[in-house]
Amino acid sequence: MYAKRKKLESIANLILLGDCLDVLKTIPDNSIDLIITSPPYADNRKHTYGGISPDEYVEWFIPRSAEMLRVLKPTGTFILNIKEKVVDGERHTYVLRLILAMHDQGWLWTEEFMWHKRNCYPGKWSNRLRDSWERLLQFNKAKQFKMRQEAVMVPVGDWAKTRLNHLSNTDKVRDESKVQSGFGKKIDNWVGREKVYPTNVLWMATECFNRNHSATFPVELPTWFIRLFTDPGDIILDPFIGSGTTAIAAKGLDRDYIGIEILPKYKEIAEERLRNGK
Repeated sequence: MYAKRKKLESIANLILLGDCLDVLKTIPDNSIDLIITSPPYADNRKHTYGGISPDEYVEWFIPRSAEMLRVLKPTGTFILNIKEKVVDGERHTYVLRLILAMHDQGWLWTEEFMWHKRNCYPGKWSNRLRDSWERLLQFNKAKQFKMRQEAVMVPVGDWAKTRLNHLSNTDKVRDESKVQSGFGKKIDNWVGREKVYPTNVLWMATECFNRNHSATFPVELPTWFIRLFTDPGDIILDPFIGSGTTAIAAKGLDRDYIGIEILPKYKEIAEERLRNGK
């Protein structure tokens, strides 16, 4: 236990240079509270990371996710930001195949969040419409994991002004799901409340400045998940940290971070952002 703690202290709050497949092997077992990352998508970022064929993506990712499974605490969470690629007029199935392969590896696919990009610019294609969202897949090692829903509550909304002022008798009892899912609702639970739990759709703008990196998500995105799944002092890992956004978010919330970046250029950008605090 002492050796594990000393090892973590030696790499905490650092951006480590190298392929995450190799660097992850230096991190102790069951030591990370939250992994949040956006790896290179299939055939994208060719000038940044060389690009990975969608047909080879699962084979490339699975050894890396095996190391992530090893270092994540049983109470921890893994958030994976990933998106399908359109090939020959249809969406490639590599993301779906990856989910199944990770499930076979031992991951629990617990939830799926949608990042709706509020400032998505228009476009036109012959056989599809413009994407304005991306997946954020939640994986866990165990069914019981740390989750701080109160930390991300949102205003109850205008619907409460009318809906909660006209309650029927059925609103005052638990209405079980008609499909026997085990879920139900009791409307009058929300009377007098100013905040409620959010949905799994996150309405956030994209990053307006790319930080000299080909794919940057907004600081607001990892910040939200860090609030939801960790406490101050916990350790956040981003194995594909790029320009350092996850580390910026973790530092701002009094969490420790470990970043891994394969290219020296982006490691330097991330470290400069951390020094400047933005």
